[in-house]
Amino acid sequence: MTAYDDQNIFAKILRGEIPNVTVYEDDDTLCFMDIMPRTDGHCLVIPKTPCRNVLDASDAQLASVMATVKKVANAAKVAFEADGITLQQFNEAAGGQEVFHLHFHIHPRHEGVLMRPPGKMGDMDAIKAHADAIRAAL
Repeated sequence: MTAYDDQNIFAKILRGEIPNVTVYEDDDTLCFMDIMPRTDGHCLVIPKTPCRNVLDASDAQLASVMATVKKVANAAKVAFEADGITLQQFNEAAGGQEVFHLHFHIHPRHEGVLMRPPGKMGDMDAIKAHADAIRAAL
């Protein structure tokens, strides 16, 4: 198993070296907005402790992350009057993982509306407004 790299972007966010738009935080997890959102309300949930992905996560890390995913996904569904939620989670490069710190993507979804393509920076004012909407629903 490859060692955890504490210089990954999410580790830097956790240390406060890179700003983020926080949606929710507890002792074990952080949820923040994706700056390249594929849907309105696209956010990420990560553990606060080092962990590359599901393959090396402890049961405790997975339990705390999934509790936050459930809480925020329900709030995002309400906030965006979404028909459903898509969760994405990738493991290792061959599995599509790009940032090697465990994370779950939460995407509020509407019937018949496709996700936007990846890799395009979002409008920060809109992203902040989307975070406000999710926080209000929490």
